[in-house]
Order: sequence, then C-alpha cells, then structure tokens
Amino acid sequence: MTAHALPANLPATFVQAALRGIRNRCPRCDGGELFRAFLKPVDTCRCCGQDFTHQRADDFPAYLAILVTGHLLAPVMIWLGMETTLSLLAIFSILIVVSVIMLIAMLQPAKGAVIAAQWWHGLHGFRKEREPEAGASGSA
Repeated sequence: MTAHALPANLPATFVQAALRGIRNRCPRCDGGELFRAFLKPVDTCRCCGQDFTHQRADDFPAYLAILVTGHLLAPVMIWLGMETTLSLLAIFSILIVVSVIMLIAMLQPAKGAVIAAQWWHGLHGFRKEREPEAGASGSA
C-alpha cells in the first residue's frame, strides 16, 4: 500500500469535508468524483488516491433523507389539510410525488456526507490525517 502525500487543499473543518461529499467530490482533495454510479462510491479517488472501498454508510443516508423529508413536508401537509379545499386523494397524490422526488434527490448527497464524516473521523479503516487545530497541542 503506497502512502500518498497530503493534498494541498486538505479540508480545514468537518463542515468543509461534508460539503465536498454532498457535492459528489472527494472529501480529502476535492479533486475527484466520489461516486461512479448513483449510490456506488469509486474505489479510489482519481486525484489523491484515497481508498473508499472500506466505507460503510449502510442505511444511514436513507434515514437522513427520510428525516429531512418528513420535517420539511410536515408543515406542507398541515397547510394542505387545513387551508385548501383539495380532496384527500389530491393531497395524498401531491405529497407522495413530492416526497419521492425529495428522497431520491437527497440520497446521494446524504451518502456523500456520511462517507466524508467517516473519512474525517478516521472510521471504518480510514486514516485520520488532518492536521491538529492551532492551540490544540495541550501546552499552556
């Protein structure tokens, strides 16, 4: 296994790494794509060589997408039920279509964020490689 040099643009914060994953970019270098198919991550980054074969996102991205969709659609459901004269069938039809679209749209960004979180924290075989924050050395 060859050691790759640290990329010049290693993320400074967890949020930066997560945003890279959300945008389908390598959380380590921001140079290569994170996914080769809709939900299938690349084996290695084409730019920095980061190995993604040991990531374990499992069902967590789906749970995140469901949680966000439910919280965003809850007020819409209440408004449709109380403030419109639409039939229950029309309301149900609108909500099903919108929720399916939202869930599908959020799955890949959620998985990218989960993979970035695993990389950032050094979980599931990822090597924790970010530099310690200034002032975190413990000297007083």
